Amino acid sequence: MAANKGIGFFERYLTLWVFGCIGLGIVSGHYFPGLFQAIGSMKAAEVNLPVAVLIWLMIVPMLLKIDFGALHAVKQHARGIAVTLFINWLVKPFSMALLGGLFIRYLFADWLPAGQIDSYIAGLILLAAAPCTAMVFVWSNLCDGEPHFTLSQVAVNDAIMLFALSLLAALQWLSPLSLSALLLTLILLFGFQGQQILAQPLVIGLLAVPIIIQVYFNAGLAYWLNRKLKVAHCVAGPSALIGASNFFELAVATAISLFGFESGAVLATVVGVLIEVPVMLSVVQLVNRSKHWYEQETI
Repeated sequence: MAANKGIGFFERYLTLWVFGCIGLGIVSGHYFPGLFQAIGSMKAAEVNLPVAVLIWLMIVPMLLKIDFGALHAVKQHARGIAVTLFINWLVKPFSMALLGGLFIRYLFADWLPAGQIDSYIAGLILLAAAPCTAMVFVWSNLCDGEPHFTLSQVAVNDAIMLFALSLLAALQWLSPLSLSALLLTLILLFGFQGQQILAQPLVIGLLAVPIIIQVYFNAGLAYWLNRKLKVAHCVAGPSALIGASNFFELAVATAISLFGFESGAVLATVVGVLIEVPVMLSVVQLVNRSKHWYEQETI
């Protein structure tokens, strides 16, 4: 089971792979503009065919059967699951809308292209609206989380995304094929958008600010609520991590399908990919280091 595995080599250095693909895309777009123009012209019914293939390669590994059998364990961890659901579905999307509006529409507006403001905010909300159901097994393992809670929580989130949001079933493990398709998509994305980004290099950094703030806010709120409800630390840890992390592959694919490959929404979701691993590892460290403090009240 994925919950029994540590973070793999491919996932551990995801940030480096993303930076590499960003650089390769920008350089390729600069020196081979004709190639990207040709790729951009490969359309059918206004859908870019190479990008459509890459989206499916991101999504197909996610089309694994949801483990509805894990739902039987929900009652055993009702308080922890209730907290996580509250954070994932009632706090996270709306707090990101608030943070996106505050930072992107107001505080950072002078440094961002005016025509992309709404698109950036939409991408940030998409990122927040998709709770992670893959890497959370890794985060849970790293903080000695209760594996049955993690599995049952993921099953609940999968079911909600499948039925309530009409989205595709979520993956139970992080597929190298899915990530490879994601990285190839990033090369194309930055091949098309590279010149715009080079003209405004602060864009990625500015978009990262509300994402980082939201990760720590949601993780902290979930952790605190679990402590108040006297939930065991082995459940509170993964609850906080599930509440904070994002299903970035799905967010990127959804942004492309809704707003187009060259939209600001896609770029905003890509920033989530860029910072996911280092930020979440820092949350894992905070959860582990605060265990003694947490258990002082919950014992």
